[in-house]
Amino acid sequence: MRLGGPLFGSYTGPEEWLALLRKYGYSAAYCPVDSSADEETIKSYEEAGKKAGIVIAEVGAWSNPLSPMEEVRRSALEFCKAQLDLADRIGALCCVNIAGSRGKKWDGPCEEDLTEETFEAIVETVREIIDAVKPIRTFYTLETMPWMYPDSPDSYLRLIKAIDRKQFAVHLDIANMINTPWRYFFNREFIKDCIEKLGPYIKSCHAKDVLMSETFNVHIDQVRPGIGKLDYTTLIRELEKVSPNIPLMMEHLETEEEYLLAGEYIRTKAKEAGVSLR
Repeated sequence: MRLGGPLFGSYTGPEEWLALLRKYGYSAAYCPVDSSADEETIKSYEEAGKKAGIVIAEVGAWSNPLSPMEEVRRSALEFCKAQLDLADRIGALCCVNIAGSRGKKWDGPCEEDLTEETFEAIVETVREIIDAVKPIRTFYTLETMPWMYPDSPDSYLRLIKAIDRKQFAVHLDIANMINTPWRYFFNREFIKDCIEKLGPYIKSCHAKDVLMSETFNVHIDQVRPGIGKLDYTTLIRELEKVSPNIPLMMEHLETEEEYLLAGEYIRTKAKEAGVSLR
C-alpha cells in the first residue's frame, strides 16, 4: 500500500519535490505539474519519481463536461483531454474527474444527474475523451460520488461495460459513497462489496472519513481519517489484496497538522491490518 497527500511548501524542480515527499513519508504523489509544462520538465519529474520509488497516483481533471452551458462543457472536455494526455506522458496511474453535473453546481446534487439520459451522456463523454487521447500508459477514471454516477459499485460496473474502453478504470472514494445509514453503520460490508466488484479496475483511492450527526434528517459529514466511522483496517486489508501498489491519497483537510494526524492514523491502521505502507 502507498500513502500520499498534498504537499505544504513550494518546489521549483524534481529534487525539491522529492524532498517534500520524503518529509511527509509519502510514496505516492499527486501530479507535480500541469498540462502547460514542457516535455523536458514532465520527463524530469517522471524519471526522478521512478528513481526514488515514487508513484504519481493521479492527475486531476476537475471540471464539468456535462454542464448545461455549452461553452463550459466544451472547455471542460478539452481540459479533460489535456490532463489525460499529461497523465499518459508523465506515467501517472490515472487521470481523474467526476462525471459532472447538469445542475448549477458542477459537483452538487441535481435530479437530472441520476437519469438514464445522463448515464448515456456520461458514456458518450468518457468515450470522447479517451478516443481523442488514446492513452497507452494511463487510465481515465471517474471518482465515485454520493449523488451522481458512479454512486455504487454496481453503477460503476455498468459504466465500465457501457463505455467499453480498455483505458477506462476506477477511482475509488469510499467516503463519498457513504450516503445512507446502512452504508454508514455497515461500511465494513460495503467496503468489501466495492473492492470485490471493482478490485481489478481500481487505480487510485482517496482517503477520507465520515461522521453521522444526530441532526434530522440523515446528515453525514466528511471528516479527517481517524475521527469518523470508516473501517480503515478493512479498507487497507482489502485494497492490499488487489495490489500492494494502490495509492491512498489524503485530501480535503485544511492544515498540515491535520494531514500529519491523518497520516499517522492510517499508518497505525495499516500496521493493525498487517500491511506495509511503502
